[in-house]
Amino acid sequence: MMAMISKSSFLLFFLLSAFACTARGQALSPSFYSQTCPSLEFIVSSIMATSVQRDPRMGASILRLFFHDCFVNGCDGSVLLDDTPWLIGEKNAGGNRNSLRGFEVIDAIKASVEAACNATVSCADILALAARDGVALLGGPSWQVDLGRRDGLTASRAAAEANLPPSSSSLAGLIGLFGIKGLSPRDLTALSGAHTMGRAQCVNFRGHIYADRNIDPSFAAFRRQTCPAFGGDDNLAPLDNRTQDLFDNGYYQNLVVGRGLMHSDQELFNGGSQDSLVGLYSVSTFDFFRDFVAAMVKMGNIGVLTGRQGEIRLNCRRVN
Repeated sequence: MMAMISKSSFLLFFLLSAFACTARGQALSPSFYSQTCPSLEFIVSSIMATSVQRDPRMGASILRLFFHDCFVNGCDGSVLLDDTPWLIGEKNAGGNRNSLRGFEVIDAIKASVEAACNATVSCADILALAARDGVALLGGPSWQVDLGRRDGLTASRAAAEANLPPSSSSLAGLIGLFGIKGLSPRDLTALSGAHTMGRAQCVNFRGHIYADRNIDPSFAAFRRQTCPAFGGDDNLAPLDNRTQDLFDNGYYQNLVVGRGLMHSDQELFNGGSQDSLVGLYSVSTFDFFRDFVAAMVKMGNIGVLTGRQGEIRLNCRRVN
């Protein structure tokens, strides 16, 4: 299933010039590969279209990969690295183990890109483009992606454990973790809207549906049917019970009626500083899309490697 991009989403592509400035001292540019790999964006979008048509969840999965990459030592493709006897990677960190998916899609894109433009395009840039396309294919906004990232030479499970926000986070904890990355509370609330698509495992929302008070009782009872108090940790539920495979503002509509799936979701609308913004996004898709695009561009510039830093991996799963 693929959704057509809305008019407001299409407008945002042109409005993006306001947000596409490069990070300080970093030579990222949407046209970085215009001469060296002109077919790059076509290759990425074609494979993403096929993948999302086959499995709509893949749009959310690839976007989550990008989030989890950028939040750990910057957007350097480190989340894609497999463990080796010499490297303990990020895939088996607490927030990633048995839940990250979509690695084979990035592998397929990388193989096609290598066939067209050998040793030219980083895995980090491929992931950034694929995340954008996954959002657009499910009805969300599109935007120009700044390119020119290099791939990291290492990964860190410890950094992943420390930097990825757990589903039990409080609002203060979320604001703090995002702030460390240079992201504002507004960025936090807009980026959390990614939970308008995808699923979560029972283990990540059990505490919310059994112990929290800031949840609609009927919703909690409904979710308990497939998430028992003991066992069933891997059972899945949609993060947005309204439109689970569309990128829209349904996530915020859920929050204002106490139907956020995870504790960290509902913290955004729980009598705190983000209530008014959640309320705005719940009634204005345009405002949500605008702020989401701005925050995605900002996040995509966290800790990037450029110039002669890092490398261009030939295989996204291992360093050269």
